[in-house]
Amino acid sequence: MTNQVEEFNAYRERMNDKILGDNNKIIKRIFNLDTNAFAAGALDVKTKELLGLVASTVLRCDDCVKYHLETSYKVGLSKEEVMEALSIATLVGGTIVIPHLRRAYEYWDELETIKDKA
Repeated sequence: MTNQVEEFNAYRERMNDKILGDNNKIIKRIFNLDTNAFAAGALDVKTKELLGLVASTVLRCDDCVKYHLETSYKVGLSKEEVMEALSIATLVGGTIVIPHLRRAYEYWDELETIKDKA
């Protein structure tokens, strides 16, 4: 993995473990709800990931964007599908979303670099 992807995943895992280790019932339920919301249902996982990516971009949550980009990559979404979703996010979110779009492109490139190294 490249540094950006490795660093994000290591930080996320470390902090999630720490947060969940405090055994707060509300936070555990929120994490569980998030996990279950993105499971296949009436909508397939790929569609849900694209929806999550668009919402995260519009809300300008870089960590959320990275999470949904990586999951989108892992479930087999193409760069074209992801970038089309990001174009909708930019349209809806406006020009203030462009810095997040740049970082999303950069992160996707790093995900593809991982594939090329494998």
